[in-house]
Amino acid sequence: MSAKKAEQEIAISAPRETSVLFGHREAESALLNAYSSGRIPHAWLIGGPQGIGKATLAYRMARFVLTHRDPASDGVQRAETLWVDPMGAAARQVTSGAHGGLLTLERTANDKGVLRTVITVDETRETITFFGSTAAAEGWRVCIVDTVDELNPNAANALLKILEEPPQRSLFLLLSHAPARVLPTIQSRCRKLRLRALDTADVVRAAAAATGIAPPDPALKEAAEASEGSVGRALTLLGGDTLKLIERTAALLANLPRLDPRELHALSDALGTSDRVALAAFVDSVERWVGERLRADASLPQASLPRLAQLAEVWEKISRAARDTESYNLERKPLVFSVFGMLAEATQ
Repeated sequence: MSAKKAEQEIAISAPRETSVLFGHREAESALLNAYSSGRIPHAWLIGGPQGIGKATLAYRMARFVLTHRDPASDGVQRAETLWVDPMGAAARQVTSGAHGGLLTLERTANDKGVLRTVITVDETRETITFFGSTAAAEGWRVCIVDTVDELNPNAANALLKILEEPPQRSLFLLLSHAPARVLPTIQSRCRKLRLRALDTADVVRAAAAATGIAPPDPALKEAAEASEGSVGRALTLLGGDTLKLIERTAALLANLPRLDPRELHALSDALGTSDRVALAAFVDSVERWVGERLRADASLPQASLPRLAQLAEVWEKISRAARDTESYNLERKPLVFSVFGMLAEATQ
């Protein structure tokens, strides 16, 4: 099967449906060892770049705990990884979203069927009912927050309250693309687990497993090499059009603060009107550029804090605008011109 055909036809497995983990052996061992010790911290902040397997690891841990409810059991003490039989009852219930011991907090659709830009406080308060259920006494309860970055302020405070007084046999797995920006009060109540970007070989294997493309496929290898260790990014890169879009975006970013209106129009046209993959690739390219610029400027001997703060504020605005564009399927051209206009002003 060609990479182009896969891009058009293959449905990518969601993390809750994925039973195989590529890379992250140290992180997996940390979770397993903590659980088997019988003294596992009740909350974990699992951080790292987007698309590297944080959610896959979280669901893998949830399946293990909900399958082996007694940390002292032989199944736990003899385990070398968090793998469980995907055909087991608990594993199948986790995959289908029907397990009573697992709650996932993530962005949901509103009454009009449009995906919200944040996780709301009402959704977060479901944890009170979830952990307060009498059935909780029967075993572990696991809550995955995917991602804590998307909690609105009230939702973050609601989560903090239950983290401060965690119920017995409760496990919180909080995922974050930017863990340093999570509320310090939430960070202080979590064991931090940082996941590194995957090496190219693991990206190839993971992307091949997700798409059905044979690992020797040149397009798959090219996408993996350009992914910077992110399986999610590799999947968006499969196909030459996305790679070309990223190259065009990079060229415009390299010329900042100078802007070329013709190239901006061309980039907008390349994004199309409803191509979510192209939009994600564009936003991801801008995010990586801003991150690299912030790190480079911060390392200078006379780094300007107001300048760094301005660029960080611009990125927050870009993130909100991008989420709105995706959620409401808005025109891409206003977003492109707005993004480059704000970046040009911030980098003058």
